[in-house]
Amino acid sequence: MLPMAPGAGRSTCSLPNMGAPEPAPAESPDENEKRMTSKTETYDLFVIGGGINGAAIACDAAGRGLKVALAEMSDFAEGTSSRSSKLIHGGLRYLETYDFKLVRDALIEREILMRKAPHLVWPLRLVLPHVASQRPRWLIRLGLFIYDHLAQRKVLKRSESIDFRKHPSGAALKPQYRHGFAYSDCRGDDSRLVIANLLGAQRHGARILARHRFLSAERVDERWRVALRRVKSGTVAEIAAKALVNAAGPWVIDVARNIEGMKVSRRLRMVRGSHIVVPRQWQGEHGYFLQTRDGRLMEAFPYESDFTLIGTTDEPWDEAPEKVAISDEEIDYLLAEANEFLRKPVR
Repeated sequence: MLPMAPGAGRSTCSLPNMGAPEPAPAESPDENEKRMTSKTETYDLFVIGGGINGAAIACDAAGRGLKVALAEMSDFAEGTSSRSSKLIHGGLRYLETYDFKLVRDALIEREILMRKAPHLVWPLRLVLPHVASQRPRWLIRLGLFIYDHLAQRKVLKRSESIDFRKHPSGAALKPQYRHGFAYSDCRGDDSRLVIANLLGAQRHGARILARHRFLSAERVDERWRVALRRVKSGTVAEIAAKALVNAAGPWVIDVARNIEGMKVSRRLRMVRGSHIVVPRQWQGEHGYFLQTRDGRLMEAFPYESDFTLIGTTDEPWDEAPEKVAISDEEIDYLLAEANEFLRKPVR
């Protein structure tokens, strides 16, 4: 178990608005690193990985009064955490597999994020055209009713049935799509959400290091002795911690193999989820949730000011995580499925 600071309970870590000026650091980067790697200093928790999971864990733990340190081997949010679908959602599709608890928990977290980071998480209205050959209309309506009521909803609009012949969202769709539904989720700035969590952790005293690659961890005198390699200089630093969290994302197994006492018997199943970014395809800030011809679901919604983001695929990936890249087949697939619905062809 993690040691809990006296009086600690609910985390007090807040997510700062990065538009506001940050106070000047009390220490220089060199002083910060010397203190970070001091052999006389022991941290309650050391987090490996500077993606959204590692950053949020560090923020939450530091807000509970724990002495926290985090190291990331490259830049923060370098991997999946800056290459997501940019959606903050409850997982509507998981209702089909009866994962009600998963969806409810995600919807609760969506509300928390809207409250904690309104500058990074924004409401998004998604339009779901009905495809007669796939899910019946009554089933979709039932699913959306459950989605509306699984968790308390204070800000977002409830779902509704719409007639595309009268509704503005029908203008971008082919005329054969006459009926559909609209429901609410959120979109967010994924990489900035990582930085906000790290800044929140830092405000509570956490030590945050970029470009420090984890090498190994071993137990010495009831503490973890962690070895890190500074990417820039190649030198090795050691720190001590009472507990470790492995939040290395797709590198989690590689990290686990270098932690003393960890038995790695399972293989990580990785998937490649690809998106394409194309010029803006319709007027309005709504997005579309599309039922593909192979029975999957994909999104298309406004991205930045002048673009539309379309995705995602779900393909097995067996190579090194850092080599991942979209394939020509995935690009063709995403274009073809989007063009099944959109009146103006995407090229």
